Amino acid sequence: MVTSPNNAPLAGRRILVSRPEPRAEETRRALEQAGARSRALPLIAIQPRTLDGRERSLIQELDNFRKIIAVSPNAARLLLEQADDWWPQWPVGLEWWGPGDGTARVFRDAGLPGQAPPSGHDSEALLSCPAFQPEAVAGEKVLIARGDRGRELLRNTLADRGARVEVLPLYERTPIDWPEATLRENLTTFDPDTVLALSGETLKRLLEVGQNADSKLRERCLVVPVERVAQQARDAGFRDVRVAPAMSPDGLIDACRASPSNAE
Repeated sequence: MVTSPNNAPLAGRRILVSRPEPRAEETRRALEQAGARSRALPLIAIQPRTLDGRERSLIQELDNFRKIIAVSPNAARLLLEQADDWWPQWPVGLEWWGPGDGTARVFRDAGLPGQAPPSGHDSEALLSCPAFQPEAVAGEKVLIARGDRGRELLRNTLADRGARVEVLPLYERTPIDWPEATLRENLTTFDPDTVLALSGETLKRLLEVGQNADSKLRERCLVVPVERVAQQARDAGFRDVRVAPAMSPDGLIDACRASPSNAE
């Protein structure tokens, strides 16, 4: 069913997407299909790491693990790319987990039984699942695929619950240095009523680049992934902060639809 432009859920909205590629462009297209005018301005780049010998051995020994956790769709994709060289057939008996359904879907698209918490999309939601309670994980080997930096909540909590945890850093996050003219064009001239900043690191970078490029930044509605990042945004002076119910296109559209439009 095609929605007419005037009846589209985000008709008249101007939304800036600041998540890393390729998700930035995917999200921008989804928002435009929902009627918004949208631009993508990634502030962080995801760069695959060259793995050392110990890290490669973790992939070669995937069948020694019971649970595989990827903390993001990027982590899941890079894990599968690396493992494809060593595993023409995936080992059986493993549980493949993500903190949200977007990550689990990457596994399912590869033919693996990707799982995610029934609600929520963060480490806390994952740790609340029965599969990660002490009686379930004690003595199990768990591999966490992630970036080179990140929260230690998963690693530390699972270790405290008796799991034998290994961390596999698959990518680096590097800031993108846009020319000042590009920042002003996307922030001041485009004048978005809503900005998507879907990680704490992206929020930090948004504050850095907006310092000189956008005097109205903190007046704009901000959509964030979880309450922890929402509190960081409020502490930084944002007055209208919305937590997305999910990181899927529908979840982000719902968060944007709930936010007020400044469009004329």
